[in-house]
Amino acid sequence: MATLKETTAKGLLWGGLNNASLQLIGLAFGIIMGWLLDPSDYGMTAVLLVFNAIAVELQNSGFKTALINKTSPTDNDYNSVFWFNVLVGAAIYALLFFAAPLIARYYHEPALVPLSRYVFLSNVFSCLGVAQSAWLVKNMRFQQIAQSGIVAIIVADVVGIIMALLGCGYWSLASQGVVFVGTNTLQLWYHSKWRPSLHIDFGPVRTMFRFGIKVMLAALFNQLNNQMLNVLLGKYFTKTDVGYYNQAYQWNSKAFGIVRGMGETVAQPVLVDTGGERERQLRVLRKMMRFLSFISFPLLFGLSLVAHEFIGVLLPERWLRSADLLRILAIGGATMPLASLLYNLILSRGRSDIYMWGTVGFAILQVGALVMLKEQGIRAMVVAYVALNVAWLFVWHFFARRLTGYRLRHFLADTLPFAAIAVGVMVATALVTQSIGSLLLLLVSRIVIAAALYYAVLKLLHAQILDECIQFVVQKIRKKGEGR
Repeated sequence: MATLKETTAKGLLWGGLNNASLQLIGLAFGIIMGWLLDPSDYGMTAVLLVFNAIAVELQNSGFKTALINKTSPTDNDYNSVFWFNVLVGAAIYALLFFAAPLIARYYHEPALVPLSRYVFLSNVFSCLGVAQSAWLVKNMRFQQIAQSGIVAIIVADVVGIIMALLGCGYWSLASQGVVFVGTNTLQLWYHSKWRPSLHIDFGPVRTMFRFGIKVMLAALFNQLNNQMLNVLLGKYFTKTDVGYYNQAYQWNSKAFGIVRGMGETVAQPVLVDTGGERERQLRVLRKMMRFLSFISFPLLFGLSLVAHEFIGVLLPERWLRSADLLRILAIGGATMPLASLLYNLILSRGRSDIYMWGTVGFAILQVGALVMLKEQGIRAMVVAYVALNVAWLFVWHFFARRLTGYRLRHFLADTLPFAAIAVGVMVATALVTQSIGSLLLLLVSRIVIAAALYYAVLKLLHAQILDECIQFVVQKIRKKGEGR
């Protein structure tokens, strides 16, 4: 039987491979779509993201997290959640279908009526896969989850590109989302051994409701936090402006999504598996925090460094306005995986109430700040959004410390060295390469030099996390070679 350490390492590996594969595939197809579509096309679909995200959280109702948090969920538990999600998902789609004219009126865009009704179909498909996804996570089938996501994104992106080539505009982006969710749900069913039955008993849902409702409310506000700028920009600025922001947001999300996905894949089941033992859970938390910091800070600070070259080389010139926004967003993106780990820890301790109120408090603060700054322009709003996200990381730490004894000095010791090294490396790289005129050569040079410098500094400092990562990968390669 695998030890907790081996399970964690395996989960981080597959979580990393899954998210890295998804984001790299998304990167390649995203570049192609960037050449085929205009900023206004992205703006049309971006303003609908918040409604889709809220619908998903409403139909999930926190029960996926509740199932994962249960020590030994039964078939009846999964079945209860499955049928509840199906009923709620169908009801939410009907509500959004008839609300489409109101959404179009809010954004002053009649074309959003048919578009939103099509986009919201993804919620119908997603509700069918919640219980299956929970079963795979609970049973730590990380490889199958990774395979499902990779197949889904390839199919969705191919469909999107074909439609864009045929001149379908924003409908191609909408189809990407619908096809991705539908294909991913089919894959989850294929890999999961659990199947629903017609014996419907909502008793388990009622017992999980108290925990799940708090998770759901927190998730709703979390989605509002993530999409608030799209909502406000869509109201007060043009769809083209929203498109520029959304392009920067997408690239930032792809980058920190790689790292956050590593942690989220294993955080909940592994932290729950510690049995609530405070010292054991704290050791696991600190190791995961160091690992995520080791990856997140150089990756996102590096993206901030090369934002202008990245957009300038890989996308048409019309997208260059996104580069400045990407540079700012990437700085805040470095803290997203760390915040995710901390609130997953809070959930693993059964404190969905803390997660809920912490997220609600942030949402209220963010909305107030962004509305007050709307007259200052998009850049000022993005700076405020990033600053608030970085500051709120310490709010999550405050609650984590109360639950586990994870002191501030431990948190800073686990994160600050990697942040400081990453900043130093990026500054040195910028100085060394500032005389290079070619955008392509500048992009390649900065990536290579920054990666080499970061590795060299960690080697000189005998960073344990680097040695452990290298050792783990070497062992995996060796075992695979011996198995042939």
